[in-house]
Amino acid sequence: MDGEDECRRDRHTVSAMHVHLVFVTKCRRGVFTDEMLTRCEDIMRNVCQDFEADLKEFNGERDHVHLLVHYPPKIAVSKLVNSLKGVSARHLRREYTTTMNRAIMHGHLWSPSYFSASCGGAPLTIIRQYIEQQQRPL
Repeated sequence: MDGEDECRRDRHTVSAMHVHLVFVTKCRRGVFTDEMLTRCEDIMRNVCQDFEADLKEFNGERDHVHLLVHYPPKIAVSKLVNSLKGVSARHLRREYTTTMNRAIMHGHLWSPSYFSASCGGAPLTIIRQYIEQQQRPL
């Protein structure tokens, strides 16, 4: 992101929308290995491409993953999250059956909840100040 043009230019919009996502495994079970996280990143990168989004950063630990996604304004974050979690769970459970004990996970890889935060651009205080300083006609 250093120096890159972070604006998406489409036919009728110019946008710079980024979201920080955190997905936690069911019951915070530590199931991920380095190999599984690498595969998870590949899967999630492909899902993002299907949504015309760009997975800028990915990393994780044994029980959770962090993503930074640059996405177009036509995408609902909740739909992107649903696909990211659903597709990755399906692939990882199928490819790493011996590593993930389905009985412990109750058939689920991810917790149903997730964290999301918009990020990038100016801090809210600066944007609020900019809007307040607009020259409103009298």
